[in-house]
Amino acid sequence: MQRRDSRLIVICGAGILGLSVARELLKRGTDNIILLEKESKLGCHASGRNSGVLHAGIYYTPDSLKAKLCLKGNLMMREYCREKGIPILETGKVIVTKSEKEIPVLEELHKRAKKNGAEVNLINDKELKDIEPYAMTVERALYSPLTAVVDSKRVLAQLERDLVSSGSVKILKGVKFEGVKRNSEILTSKGAFRFELFINTAGAYADSVAHAFGVGKKYKILPFKGTYKKLRKDRSYLVKGNIYPVPDIRNPFLGVHFTRSIDGTVYIGPTAIPAFGRENYGFVEGVDGEALGILWRDAVLFFKNDKFRTVALTEPRKYINSLFFKDISKMVEGIRMEDIEPSEKVGIRPQLVDWEKKELVMDFLVLKDSDTVHILNAISPAFTSSFAFAEYVVDRFIFNREEVKGAL
Repeated sequence: MQRRDSRLIVICGAGILGLSVARELLKRGTDNIILLEKESKLGCHASGRNSGVLHAGIYYTPDSLKAKLCLKGNLMMREYCREKGIPILETGKVIVTKSEKEIPVLEELHKRAKKNGAEVNLINDKELKDIEPYAMTVERALYSPLTAVVDSKRVLAQLERDLVSSGSVKILKGVKFEGVKRNSEILTSKGAFRFELFINTAGAYADSVAHAFGVGKKYKILPFKGTYKKLRKDRSYLVKGNIYPVPDIRNPFLGVHFTRSIDGTVYIGPTAIPAFGRENYGFVEGVDGEALGILWRDAVLFFKNDKFRTVALTEPRKYINSLFFKDISKMVEGIRMEDIEPSEKVGIRPQLVDWEKKELVMDFLVLKDSDTVHILNAISPAFTSSFAFAEYVVDRFIFNREEVKGAL
């Protein structure tokens, strides 16, 4: 018999991780959960603006949380989608090289993937053409058959229905976190809320929420804008599934890539351009009073961190169409500048920085203090990992178990 847990648990942020944590708590018998969401609907930010790619554990340093949770999360999300009738595009992914100097990095990715338990294969050009007829590579490529694509907003909507129908979860929209009123009580735009356990899944604002509790003050979020373009519909046959470049593994960005979405649109992106706001989706949209502070942090990192400096110098160039095209032209045979169209798709990657070390944080981070738990740096592959990540958080930080079953 499932043991009942009647603690009042307040979760701040109803993105994929907030919903997944609530789902996991329900499975453990928790029956009094309130999810607070500042927007009027779900999926307005990272959880609803990502590419929908289910990653398969290739890129991540062995023994990191990303490595331990990505593949398991992939399989759990696949099972959920099949159970709920949510379409999955199971086309796999190829990672291609643009020059010989990238081959050692490709081999390192292959080693990492094997250590992480991922199913991957080093393939030659002929094998590549069997998978992606128009993809190009130098000598070798990496093939990941378990990479897939889902409609992220459809997943969010189904989770919302599941949680609300349980009768144990309330999702309150249009409620913005504004601070800590006193012990076990927060202040919001809709008044005060008491809690017995508070879980911070606030995404791009997770550092601000944590700081309000006096937690994780050495960490700050820097936003990066991910812009996309798309292939013309009559040229979308050039890409069957996912074609990725070899990334710079010193940084947490995967590079501009091609992804066929559930509706057949082939998106090209995202970039990783330093943004001026946590919701800076347009040119000036989302630029607020925090912009000067973000600009200052960007400037400090530019001079202190050579890896960030590389990103800051190279990524903004991709606003120029000719340079964007140059970045992708060696990946797909026969692609032309006129094949690429503008896209309204854009997202923000809330990248966590250890400000004491002036380093980008590469892994997920969870901090606990008293009756609060804070999930920081919930960036890619957070959507893929979400169910496994929620299991880890609930086991380790809420029920004080040392390991995630079957994962750690």
